[in-house]
Amino acid sequence: MSSKTNCFDTFHMTKEQPAKNYAYKRDLMREQLAHRAAKLMAEDGITDHAYAKRKAAKQLRAGETHHLPSNEEIDVALSKFRSLFQSESHPEILYRLREEALSLMHMLAEFRPYLTGSVLTGTAGAQSDINIMLFSDDAKAVLLFLLKHSISFDDGEWVVHLSGRNLSVPCYTLTGKFNTQAHIIVLPENARHNGSRHPSTHADIAAVETLLAG
Repeated sequence: MSSKTNCFDTFHMTKEQPAKNYAYKRDLMREQLAHRAAKLMAEDGITDHAYAKRKAAKQLRAGETHHLPSNEEIDVALSKFRSLFQSESHPEILYRLREEALSLMHMLAEFRPYLTGSVLTGTAGAQSDINIMLFSDDAKAVLLFLLKHSISFDDGEWVVHLSGRNLSVPCYTLTGKFNTQAHIIVLPENARHNGSRHPSTHADIAAVETLLAG
């Protein structure tokens, strides 16, 4: 009985071990891709996660892999890279971007603005865009505001996931004094109450002021 049991255990060990080794190699490659993509974003000014992933995979000779890291994994690696290798230059860049974002938010205060994206999370670099969400059921209200105050902009659309579906909403892109692109995304009023906003991903004026003060 005991010999059969030992043979059975040995059989399972030999069957499972390759799978464990494969999973380890796969996870190690995923981690390496995340760190390489983060390095590319930090040093080359790449702001598109998907492009950074593809370029990282090509550099690591893993162009055919489908086990790419998530954007969140790259952002974690990017935060670590900036704290280690850009600890002197990055805080000043981030402060400037947040200061510019806050100025825009004050200007657009009547639309209850929220800052989101990399400028809020702290992974933004010099080439990063500012993303600000506004709320209004009047599709032309923000447009008329920008025209009234003679603010130059490019108009377009932004795709957001709202109420279980993808929705195209108005987006106005402003260019700041440092050539920073600020995307002003206009959501319907009820989007303010859908519970999807979280302090770590969406910050109102008071929260951004606190960030700058800190």
